[in-house]
Amino acid sequence: MKRLFDIVSAAGVLVVFAPLLIFISIWIIIDSGFPIFYKQQRIGKNLKPFGLFKFRTMVTNAEKQGKITVGRRDPRVTKVGYYLRKYKLDELPQLINILIGDMSVVGPRPEVQEYVKLYNKEQLKVLSVKPGLTDYASLAYINENEVLEKSSNPQKTYIEEIMPEKLALNQKYIQEKSFFTDLNIIIKTLLKIIA
Repeated sequence: MKRLFDIVSAAGVLVVFAPLLIFISIWIIIDSGFPIFYKQQRIGKNLKPFGLFKFRTMVTNAEKQGKITVGRRDPRVTKVGYYLRKYKLDELPQLINILIGDMSVVGPRPEVQEYVKLYNKEQLKVLSVKPGLTDYASLAYINENEVLEKSSNPQKTYIEEIMPEKLALNQKYIQEKSFFTDLNIIIKTLLKIIA
């Protein structure tokens, strides 16, 4: 049932928002050239790595300067990228990941290997389910970049404060997961984005 919902909803959104996706692609090319998409390796269910798709919001090779984005002051973010990030539009290509089967609409946000290596045994349980486009942690930290922007050491703040709290929320989702839980999270996510 969950997989069917994922396929139908991801395909439906891709079809409905096709004109927007084309517009964003052209906007990126005009602003900073190619590539349009950015693919980053993340860790999925059962520690299986996969390539997560996003619209490119940073200058090319930005990852070499660090994996954490520090809000509006990050010089790596392009002009177009600022708006795509603000309205979460950079995440839309992950609908492709959902169709492929790497991700689900709702589930713990996938993390990079560098941070997964820091998980303890209990925290690793969040990798027992497919990662998702949104979850409780996404709702709680929808303005994560702004939080990190205020930190004198963003990486330390993320590892010691934000990541453990997000993982606790991921664990809560696993305990409560159901179709209605997913529906509730989707509705709350949409309301947060348009608010």
